[in-house]
Amino acid sequence: MLALNRKLVLGQRLMHIGDYRMDHLVGFDLHGKTVGIIGTGIIGAAFARIMHGFGCKILAFDAVENKALMAEIPLFYASFEDVCALSDVVSVHAQWNDSSKQMFDKATFSTLKKGVIFINTAHGAFVNTLDLIEAIENKTIAAIGLDVYEKEHALFYQDHTESPVTDPLFLKLRSYPNVLITGHQGFLTKETLAGIANTTIANLNAWTYNGISENEINEK
Repeated sequence: MLALNRKLVLGQRLMHIGDYRMDHLVGFDLHGKTVGIIGTGIIGAAFARIMHGFGCKILAFDAVENKALMAEIPLFYASFEDVCALSDVVSVHAQWNDSSKQMFDKATFSTLKKGVIFINTAHGAFVNTLDLIEAIENKTIAAIGLDVYEKEHALFYQDHTESPVTDPLFLKLRSYPNVLITGHQGFLTKETLAGIANTTIANLNAWTYNGISENEINEK
């Protein structure tokens, strides 16, 4: 989000060709802006705390309100429609389920505030990619940050240097200077990898000796 707001991707491209003008690199102060967060679980809550630190107003949408987070920082829950319509930045951190497929489509994008920054680090299928491209083409969306993609399974975690990508929508998205795409690497730190390994071992030990793990999900 910071890279998109301050036009770092475009600035780097211009730097490489020797263009040091700043005409197209103007961003905006985050302080006082409204950030809309879709999903306030562990990751969404962490993002809310960070944005609060920047002095942002926090709007959120979630089926279950995070009462602990509300007690910690000024955060207001609103309808999905209001969060989309009132936010200068919309960031998606929701838990995936079939009912939320393509919740960001042409109809939703048409309600966004003009010039919004749109971030999706949750699940690619939340977004209709064709409609997303239309929204950036008509300048409803000023910038897009994606760590996920609707058809990422055919792309991410693979080396395509010898087999060029042919997905036309992905290639279109990748071509924009105001779109930043990473290959589902938001989790990829040494500390997180160590945590995953430790949790996996703890789960195996718990199931072996107790038959129950504290990390089990009760689908009921």
